[in-house]
Amino acid sequence: MLIANFSFCNERLLNMNQSLLPKIENLPQKPGVYLFKDTKGNIIYIGKAKSLYERIRNHFQNPFEKFSVQTCNFDYIVTDSEIEALILEASLIKRYLPRYNIRLKDDKKFPYIKITNEPFPRVYWTRNLKEEDSSKLFGPYTNAKAMRQTLKLVRKIFPVRSCKLYLPSSRKIRACLNFHLGRCYAPCEGRVDSETYQTAVEQVYKFLSGKMKGLLQNLREKMQENAEEENFEAAAKYRDQLKAVEKVMEKQKVLLSDEKDRDLFALAISEEQACVVVFQVREGRLIGKEDYRLKGVGEKKPSEIISAFLEQYYLKNSFLPEEIIVEQEIEEKTWLESWLNQRNEDLRVITSPKGEVFKLLQMAKKNAELILEEEQIQREGRIPSAILELQKIFHLSTPPRQIVAFDISNLGTSDAVGSLVFFSDGKPKKSEYRRFKVKSVQGQDDFAMMKEVVSRYFTRLNEEKKERPDLVLVDGGIGQLNAALNSLEELGFADQPVLGLAKRLDEIYLPRTYPKTMPYHCGGKVRGLPDESKSIMIPRDSQALRLLKHLRDEAHRFAITYHRTLRHKKTRISELDKIKGIGTKRKSLLLTKFGSLSQLKKTSLQEITELLGEKVGRMVYDSLHSF
Repeated sequence: MLIANFSFCNERLLNMNQSLLPKIENLPQKPGVYLFKDTKGNIIYIGKAKSLYERIRNHFQNPFEKFSVQTCNFDYIVTDSEIEALILEASLIKRYLPRYNIRLKDDKKFPYIKITNEPFPRVYWTRNLKEEDSSKLFGPYTNAKAMRQTLKLVRKIFPVRSCKLYLPSSRKIRACLNFHLGRCYAPCEGRVDSETYQTAVEQVYKFLSGKMKGLLQNLREKMQENAEEENFEAAAKYRDQLKAVEKVMEKQKVLLSDEKDRDLFALAISEEQACVVVFQVREGRLIGKEDYRLKGVGEKKPSEIISAFLEQYYLKNSFLPEEIIVEQEIEEKTWLESWLNQRNEDLRVITSPKGEVFKLLQMAKKNAELILEEEQIQREGRIPSAILELQKIFHLSTPPRQIVAFDISNLGTSDAVGSLVFFSDGKPKKSEYRRFKVKSVQGQDDFAMMKEVVSRYFTRLNEEKKERPDLVLVDGGIGQLNAALNSLEELGFADQPVLGLAKRLDEIYLPRTYPKTMPYHCGGKVRGLPDESKSIMIPRDSQALRLLKHLRDEAHRFAITYHRTLRHKKTRISELDKIKGIGTKRKSLLLTKFGSLSQLKKTSLQEITELLGEKVGRMVYDSLHSF
């Protein structure tokens, strides 16, 4: 590997001066990577070249490139091949994050799912990619919440460990709670052989790669083999895994008929902002969508932007599809394909697709454009189009920029709660979320509960002299809507805009006092109701409808979460809490294993001691039978 260093003055870079030609002529006509630096020695641009001489010479002849003009020093590294140059360039960009290179925004913060390379591999998520090993990585994920949900599902279906133990170990290790919950094979305790465990790891790899058909076939074969050998417990486990994977597949929409694995990359550019949306299609099914913001776009061409992004995207990702679909022609397509073919020799990079693939790519592009448009709206303080559409459909005097949504959650006559979520300009503002324990209502009266919750919230707003929201949404229908209206009228807020959300979301209930005539140019269909209220049907493709759905789902989620929290606190106080030495973990272990307290009382002493040990098991058994 050859490294060289040259220094130049800023003024002499503006034009190709004859005195610089000898220095440029000394550059090798070989592939490699070059690093441009400014006056302070900071790396401002990293590039690769088939010929270092030609590429660097062209940079210094171009007076319109900002980084060329600002370069006072550069290094170069000669590589053995163009593919080596591509890999090295992507690695150096990730390491130094040069100002003028196209790179992922907040790249270091993106999480990956990792399958370690160990005798008994672990599966967990990580942001630390410094270690160079042969572990398998899936990502990067821009939505950390979705990534955690995926990992949670993996652990639920496949009993692969996530602990930090180094296995196999010479010391004696006791299996943790995950084993008793059926979430781990417990290789730490020697309860599984290496072959069985590796099979489970391979299944996890197929699941994360979206190779569902092969996974289903494998699970069916394992279930059948164990059933024929009369190993019914193992067969039941494979059956449960099979059902869980089938359930996941039901939620994945089939979009392409040829069942190929594809990654589709759509690019949208607005001024100096760029967004890439990736559709992950496996066996014809859309299994995932990620969106990435790019820095260092500047005046670069779309083909250059997408090429740089692809290099960074596939640098760490372990799974490669059969086809990579992009809209733009890529100048270095041959380099890219050659590099990726080292890991998947059948992979092809396809530009300008046709047919159903083209339609799917256009859908991805529309998503990318909407993301940039929404970000621009937020930067400029403009009102989102969904808010303006709501104002138009419901004839509101002002755009409903501040919206609150109420929901009630109860189970029978106990632990009734209310929730309020607050959206500002179409986005959740969680600092303004509120939750309520229903205090004045006995029995199961949802209307009275809604009236109490609305009354308490607006009373507090009045006391604190805060501004009222532009729009109130009430989940539940006509009865809940009228209860909220009565509460507001009693407080002197009869002019407050209020709408009711029906179970059928595209139908919105309007107050009794709403105008008797509604224009039809907004796309809504109005019909009368027996109690003099009205409802309006909103088109299903409306942005306003999507916003209302988001509000309703968030209010429902917030109410359910609070209700479950209260029930959990209540059920924790049981006869087990009265037993000295039984904490949360042991109580959870007992209830998980035996199902309920009544069932636990019917359990033999031997079964309890096998789970908790002789001393603690005896204490639990004696305590339960003394009450």
